[in-house]
Amino acid sequence: MAFQDFDKIQERVNANRKRKIRKRMIVGTVSLLVVVAAIIGGAFAYVAYEKKNEQQAKNNNKNNDNNAKYSQKKSQSPSPTPKVPVSVAQSVKPGQTDIIIQNLCSSTLYKLSCEKTFKNRTEKSFSLEKPTIILQSAIKAVNEDLDRVLEKVLSLKTDNQFDKDAISQCKLLVEDAKEEIVASLNIVNNTEINNFSKIVPSLDSWLSAVMSYQETCLDGFEEGSLKSEVKKSVNSSQVLTSNSLAMIQSFGEKLSPVTKVATRNLLDKIPNWVSNEDRRMLRAVDVKALNPNATVAKDGSGNFTSINDALKAMPEKYEGRYIIYVKQGVYEEYVTVDKKKANLTLVGDGSQKTIVAGNKSHTKKVHTFITATFVAQGEGFMAQSMGFWNTAGPEGHQAVAIRVQSDRSIFLNCRFEGYQDTLYAYTHRQYYRSCVIVGTIDFIFGDAAAIFQNCNIYIRKGIPGQKNTVAVQGRVDQFQTTGFVFQNCKIAANEHLMPVKAEYKSYLGRPWKRFSRTIVMESTIEDVIDPVGWLRWQDTDFAIDTLYYAEYKNKGPCGDTSTRVNWPGFRVINKDEALNYTVGPFLQGDWINAIGSPVKFGLYDA
Repeated sequence: MAFQDFDKIQERVNANRKRKIRKRMIVGTVSLLVVVAAIIGGAFAYVAYEKKNEQQAKNNNKNNDNNAKYSQKKSQSPSPTPKVPVSVAQSVKPGQTDIIIQNLCSSTLYKLSCEKTFKNRTEKSFSLEKPTIILQSAIKAVNEDLDRVLEKVLSLKTDNQFDKDAISQCKLLVEDAKEEIVASLNIVNNTEINNFSKIVPSLDSWLSAVMSYQETCLDGFEEGSLKSEVKKSVNSSQVLTSNSLAMIQSFGEKLSPVTKVATRNLLDKIPNWVSNEDRRMLRAVDVKALNPNATVAKDGSGNFTSINDALKAMPEKYEGRYIIYVKQGVYEEYVTVDKKKANLTLVGDGSQKTIVAGNKSHTKKVHTFITATFVAQGEGFMAQSMGFWNTAGPEGHQAVAIRVQSDRSIFLNCRFEGYQDTLYAYTHRQYYRSCVIVGTIDFIFGDAAAIFQNCNIYIRKGIPGQKNTVAVQGRVDQFQTTGFVFQNCKIAANEHLMPVKAEYKSYLGRPWKRFSRTIVMESTIEDVIDPVGWLRWQDTDFAIDTLYYAEYKNKGPCGDTSTRVNWPGFRVINKDEALNYTVGPFLQGDWINAIGSPVKFGLYDA
């Protein structure tokens, strides 16, 4: 009987809990719909006001015409209950629609283009039940414009091989952009408005990548008539992408609950819930515990003798994480982990034992984008204890060791070695932990949202007279959620540069693109870095007022910020601002924990 009584009590408790949850969900959904109306602003209020005035006028006329009849029936009839229209569009006249469109576009940089986009889509209704249909229209416009870009690129004719390569590269990049646009449309279409805030980080990442793809397409062409033709087409799609990003963030800001950034001294170790097998894999390479799906070994002791052969054998739709163990050796091959190979982990015997090496370079008339020895595209890529080299040398100029465009990718205890353009952190969200990065000019570059934590960054000896720069981040639009963050890193000269470091000027970074964003915080900066810290782009004032370069609590001989550049875009930030660039807010870093990587969420001095 006691257990039966307890069951009944528990049933009542559960029923009450369910009623409370349903009540919260209803209140939350209603609140979100009200907020969406606020996004659209006074436009709907204006429409309602006009509607009310019209109705009042009609009622007055009716009352004047039928006053006597109305007086006789008034006492017999109840007051009418007003009906709320299902769609706002039902109560919107053509002239009033313009006001709604203007209000929607007020958050964008290119308001006239935004207004034109919606006016060309007048068949779409502005619905409070599905307000994200507005956003879908904006993203669809990008997709249609990319079709026109692709058509233009495919129509280009040239006999120059370098230009032919640029055309081929641009075609692939536009196709990549279209894939991300379609993914964005699908996720918006399949998400309820009360869950919209959950998809904002992915939308930001994907559309920021679309912006990068378009910019890289242009960068592939040398100055001339071909580039001018492509630029005219790409400019329009970039404008539409920027508008879509602005609207996503406007929606997201209004729909997201107010959250406080964690200030506690969070995880700097492997989480206690990580399985013993994963824990062993993260701490050291234990082949028995690793239980890889495939083993690569140059001496024939594994399943494959090359990484490419192992990748070819990987199932396209593998459930879970696929692990390839790569035994020690120098693998001279060019490797691409394509988009079909998601959730792949490569584990080596050590970053200076298991090495993937190549030597493609710009001086060999190869586009920088395709000089990469290793390319990671598949979502959720992870590498541990691997080395990635480009051995073209300083005379090779742009020569990429690795290009990373895998969303939510992780690199643990890896080494990236080259000279100019070593690590191409190209697009999406990336996390680097306890890695070594070696190079000379612009050797960490790209337009990803990337955090480098506990990494050793070594500047090496290059060609005499050249200036070294650690980071050149390529953010082209202020609504992109991209940037580089170096937290608790060490920036120093390597053993070959150390004796002659006074002969080589070295800097933390320079602005490659107009909205370049780089943050160096809680790091040790050795005296290899010039006291001014940052370098202008080709001795011009380009971007010094639009970039965002920040430092917070750096130490070491050149950690002092008193002699830094006095550009409008440079700042020494406080703790609250620095928290915005920690793993949680900047990378939405729960996915790092999910894979089982060690990570620091907060500030080290918290």
